[in-house]
Amino acid sequence: MFNSRYLELADVAMTEFFRTLGFPYGELLSAGADPSVIKADIEFRRPARFDDLLDVAVACTRLGGSSFDLAMVVTREQEQIAQIMLTYVNVDAREAASRPVPGVVAEALGGEVSGSSAKALEIRQ
Repeated sequence: MFNSRYLELADVAMTEFFRTLGFPYGELLSAGADPSVIKADIEFRRPARFDDLLDVAVACTRLGGSSFDLAMVVTREQEQIAQIMLTYVNVDAREAASRPVPGVVAEALGGEVSGSSAKALEIRQ
């Protein structure tokens, strides 16, 4: 799998992570959350190959006023493929500025930080 595809994988994983928290993407936007990646750190461990079934475990590791971090571990049959750490800022697209993470979204993410349980998602690349 070409290295840039890992960010696509991470984007799908973020969307599915919020869905498991009760926020399909449209509802996330309706709640006032529009998370944009401002920092990405990827550590490649093993290659992923065509038609691999990959699991992505996602956990919120930090929640700030207008930003949060998601840690992702990509595995294939329990073999670690990559670690991805993304920092998101909630933005107001019209104003092109950051804004606080809405309370209901922060509450859901805060439970993830305190519970520190990663959500596992399956994605075929």
